[in-house]
Amino acid sequence: MSAVPQVPQRPTGPAHDGRALARCVADPDRFTAAWGRRPLLATASELPRSFDDLLDLAGVDELLSRRGLRTPFLRMAKDGVLVDSGRYTRPGGVGAAVGDQVDDTAVTRLFADGTTIVLQALHRLWPPLIEFAGALAAELGHPVQVNAYVTPPSSRGFAAHYDIHDVFVLQLAGEKRWIVHEPVHEWPLRSQPWTQRRGQVERAVAETAPTIDTVLHPGDALYLPRGFLHSAEALGDVSAHLTVGIHVVTRQALVEALMALAEDDAGLRHALPVGLDLTSADALAGDLEATIDLLSAGFRSVDPESVAAHLAATLATATKPSPIAPVEQATAAERLTPGTRVHLRPGLQVRLEDTNGGAALRLTGETLEVDADQADALTALLDGDSWRVDALPGTPASVADLVRRLLVRGVLVPSAS
Repeated sequence: MSAVPQVPQRPTGPAHDGRALARCVADPDRFTAAWGRRPLLATASELPRSFDDLLDLAGVDELLSRRGLRTPFLRMAKDGVLVDSGRYTRPGGVGAAVGDQVDDTAVTRLFADGTTIVLQALHRLWPPLIEFAGALAAELGHPVQVNAYVTPPSSRGFAAHYDIHDVFVLQLAGEKRWIVHEPVHEWPLRSQPWTQRRGQVERAVAETAPTIDTVLHPGDALYLPRGFLHSAEALGDVSAHLTVGIHVVTRQALVEALMALAEDDAGLRHALPVGLDLTSADALAGDLEATIDLLSAGFRSVDPESVAAHLAATLATATKPSPIAPVEQATAAERLTPGTRVHLRPGLQVRLEDTNGGAALRLTGETLEVDADQADALTALLDGDSWRVDALPGTPASVADLVRRLLVRGVLVPSAS
């Protein structure tokens, strides 16, 4: 049994028809070729269905009025400038002692005055988008977030800018004109927002022809790699779209993993000499060369498994597994029978490692130890298939105890009958 990172399983359910990616692109192979390099446009006629099952204007109103929404899950902007949140939030009232719940009356007034509504992190709030985002993240292998932008008639929310993550724009309602220009800085990192190059962005928009100038209609989708300049304007009626942000994991992440692993190198932890002039290139040259040599030797000896473990831990803090039903989980554990079927919780980041006489399951923030009689059953459960308890290898009583523990810890979930 080896320490192999487990791939998050793709959720299934009514929120998506088939693969989530196929809902966003007309040709997955063409998308793969364009990944990170070129924008792609897909019309409603080329895609399997519209996006109104994910969110519609009635759902927007429900979120704003009946879900107890708080900041920062809502932002509002007018003419590219964010509105102070105090203008559209207020205390929650009796039994809800918080000071920043959304004030639906204030939102109504601001929206009628031409202010754009931005609903943030809907992949944490809205059930259809929780499922969709989880499925898309599993297919892409990169973390995903979902925001919604609702723009008043003939209004523009934000000026031309670039994002530091790739996006899918999924048009929900109304029409919106999108103008896209080539990057002024290719493949920006998260530490390189467009505001660092505001002047370049403004000149590029003013002086160069757009790469794309199109109007999105309901059911249309646009893919924009990070770095591409873009602005959007609602035409006619209210316009709403989802922005599906793909927080791409780059080679920079591999460098960060290597540097984290380099902390174990005693040579790199060695202090620089007393009296060294840190401002002098000549004085630093010898230690700089020695450091580069240590890094080069250390990097070439790094076990890819260690890098994978570091990335898995990082991704586990950036993503969230599929929701579970706490009452149902606890009930399933208490009423477990040999015929109960269970499977690995979709989207869960786990690692299985050998230990002396057993195995260890590495989760975010904790480790579960199992004995030798349970190790084979645990290995089987992590393959992603649905298992009957009595079909798992091992002593029945020991296997049942393992499954109960994993249900309570949210590692396994009950399978449909």
